[in-house]
Amino acid sequence: MPTNPKLKEPLTDQLFRAILSLKNEEECYQFFEDICTIGELKAMAQRLEVARMVQAGHIYDDIVERTGASTATISRVKRCLLYGADGYKIVLERFGDNEPVAKKEKAKAGK
Repeated sequence: MPTNPKLKEPLTDQLFRAILSLKNEEECYQFFEDICTIGELKAMAQRLEVARMVQAGHIYDDIVERTGASTATISRVKRCLLYGADGYKIVLERFGDNEPVAKKEKAKAGK
C-alpha cells in the first residue's frame, strides 16, 4: 500500500529513521519517554493491544474490560484493521501470537 501523501514529509521521515535506529527495548523506553507524554505512550500501547484483541476475535466487552479502552477507540482500531494502511496487521503478524500481554506478564512473574 502506498504511503499516505498527507503523512509523507521530511520531519516524519526523520522521526521514522530515528525509531528504526533504536537497537533494543531499553532504547525504545528512553526515546519514547523523551518524545511522548506518558499518556500518549500508554494510549499507543493500549491501541496496539486493542488491535491484537480485535484481530483475535474478542468482543468489545472483553476488550473494554482488559484494556480500559473506550468503545470509540475500539471502533477506530477495528476500522484501521479493516480499511487502514495495514500497519497493525504487519506488526501483529510479526508478533506471531495472540496471547494477551497481561497473561504473558503473569506467566513471567510466576517463573
